Amino acid sequence: MPKVLRIINRFNLGGPTYNVAYLTRYLPEAYSTVLAGGPEEASEGSSLHITEKLGINPILIPELQRELNLTNDLKAYRIIKKLIQETRPDIVHTHASKAGAIGRLAAIHAGVPVIVHTFHGHVFHSYFGALKTAFYKVIERYLAKRTHAIVAISPLQKKELTETYRICSNEQTHVIPLGFDLARFSENTVSKRAAFRERFKINDDEIAIGIIGRLAPVKNHHLFIDAVAYVNRCSSKKIRAFIVGDGELKAELCQYMAQHELAFSESDGPPALFRFTGWQTEVDTVLAGLDLVCLSSKNEGTPVSLIEAQAAGKYVLTTNVGGVTDIIEPGCGTITPPGDTEAYQTALLYIVENIETLSAAVSASVKTIQEKFSYQRLIKDMDNLYQHLLKK
Repeated sequence: MPKVLRIINRFNLGGPTYNVAYLTRYLPEAYSTVLAGGPEEASEGSSLHITEKLGINPILIPELQRELNLTNDLKAYRIIKKLIQETRPDIVHTHASKAGAIGRLAAIHAGVPVIVHTFHGHVFHSYFGALKTAFYKVIERYLAKRTHAIVAISPLQKKELTETYRICSNEQTHVIPLGFDLARFSENTVSKRAAFRERFKINDDEIAIGIIGRLAPVKNHHLFIDAVAYVNRCSSKKIRAFIVGDGELKAELCQYMAQHELAFSESDGPPALFRFTGWQTEVDTVLAGLDLVCLSSKNEGTPVSLIEAQAAGKYVLTTNVGGVTDIIEPGCGTITPPGDTEAYQTALLYIVENIETLSAAVSASVKTIQEKFSYQRLIKDMDNLYQHLLKK
């Protein structure tokens, strides 16, 4: 029975937790899997409810944190190396950057037979300055040479890793898209929509626009805010915007809105143009209540919010980052150049003015989207990769 030790950066709300949870729970019974990772940060929502629902009890490593900290990183390395010695895995599979660095280093030094790493995104632009970015590239190239397989979650990401940034070789890099249980996004949508819109006091004639994700500089929420303000001035349609998530940039975003005299609310009260909702665990209910979903990021891996939005039958507007061109089905979304304020605002205005027609096109593609990004397909792809590596 092949033993797998799976390590994730941290258990915060987002695509990586779903990915590792489904792989841990649904890999064929021939595998034995141990799941470990760090806790969420103070400004993030915990994703442990996902593992709990699937009957998984992950090992929490408090020292495995997002920021560089030599003391904590060394402690995390020792904990993971000890875990490897205790569980004696045939495969160590790391997910995302910090877990990938510390986990792979421990696996290399422990002589693990097969080492796999999944890039859920990368930090090679729009995150740090030139010196720090160069340092991360050196580390990733070193680790890649000692990794048996690299998993990219989209064809574009593979091209970036192998050609643009030259992190790893084409031969060792395998494209395995994310997979989810997307059926819930098309179940009981009428009652979910009513619940969300009643909770946030959204009238029937108001178009609810949402953006879902961490409030961080790389997500570029300012672009979204400016576009919503533009549409509110130019359109006769009534709109409301919902910022779903939390993070270190919240105070700055509130200050930005106040400076530009944009009405916003952080709690229950009179409806405002913008509403911060905080983290929401029932994303299927959120999406049922929204009319369209936006993403304004400078850098991404494969944005889970856009996959889930399409699975819920919602039209999307996104900047052209990461693997978005690989996940947006024809007729289901608009893609604009990253940072192009005019193009983004113009696109959002057009979508709002034509939301009924555009939404109908997405509804016709829901089944295709759910099949393309199903967790069953993910499991099959990863099992094939593991078997190939074990045989080698």
